[in-house]
Amino acid sequence: MPAYGFAHLRSRRHHADVIEYLHRIQATLDPFGGRFLIHGPPAEVLEGTWPGSMVLIEFPGLAEARAWYASPAYQDILRLRTDHIDGDVLLIEGVGPDYDPVRRAGRLSDEAGRAGLAEPSGPGTGARQR
Repeated sequence: MPAYGFAHLRSRRHHADVIEYLHRIQATLDPFGGRFLIHGPPAEVLEGTWPGSMVLIEFPGLAEARAWYASPAYQDILRLRTDHIDGDVLLIEGVGPDYDPVRRAGRLSDEAGRAGLAEPSGPGTGARQR
């Protein structure tokens, strides 16, 4: 299942270290099958606010994403970014092609029922309207 490295970069500075980081990052991704899907363009904000920019890198799986981040090659360039850009970075596993949010809603509803929480009602939930 694919996994993703996601970064929300709140401040961007075009420091020489950041330029060097950009020159070197792809070589750190290649051994782990990482590829950029999103790399910092301004976002069209439809709800709320989004200060900064985003980066999304796809990996074949969570093991590859973790191995990339921990790799000596990436750790060697990491400070080139972190010394000059504030942000949050996380790794997250994606969903497969058969993902169905209705099945997930059913599991969450079952868990809520076992915990004694009220079950949501509404179109498509299977719960009765109150």
